[in-house]
Amino acid sequence: MERYAMSVSGGCQCGAVRYHSEEMLDNAHICHCRMCQKAMGNIFAALVAAPREALVWTRGEPARFRSSQHVERGFCRDCGTPLFYDNLEGDRINLTIGSLDHPEFFPPAANTGQEGQVPWFTTLTSIDNGGATETGQEAWADAIKSSNLQHPDHDTAVWPVPR
Repeated sequence: MERYAMSVSGGCQCGAVRYHSEEMLDNAHICHCRMCQKAMGNIFAALVAAPREALVWTRGEPARFRSSQHVERGFCRDCGTPLFYDNLEGDRINLTIGSLDHPEFFPPAANTGQEGQVPWFTTLTSIDNGGATETGQEAWADAIKSSNLQHPDHDTAVWPVPR
């Protein structure tokens, strides 16, 4: 697994937990195992690793759940955002790609845990993106946008961010 220099930051939805790394690994992948499905509340976990010694928690500390004898999963205790998968015997921590400030930089290159893959996973890219919208959907989206409490996708000097 190749290591490369790259300044990366990320954190949870509310901003209580933020992290930073100056080095990443080239292991972006999707895990379909049932444990990852439950931990993410989704049908897969999208993960990429930072070397353990390169990862720094810059605001707050994540809560941890020991999902097996060998693994801890980290999340924000305030908003519940899944943040990482940590093989306690390894030299890296797999961060959730969605918690990165720039998830677009880490396209998954592999699928793992395929024994848990839902049968319809491979059909996701064929779903019509321009289908009919619900009545009032635009007004609802505007209402959410105007009252958004999500932390921005960058580090801030102050938290919570003033609204």
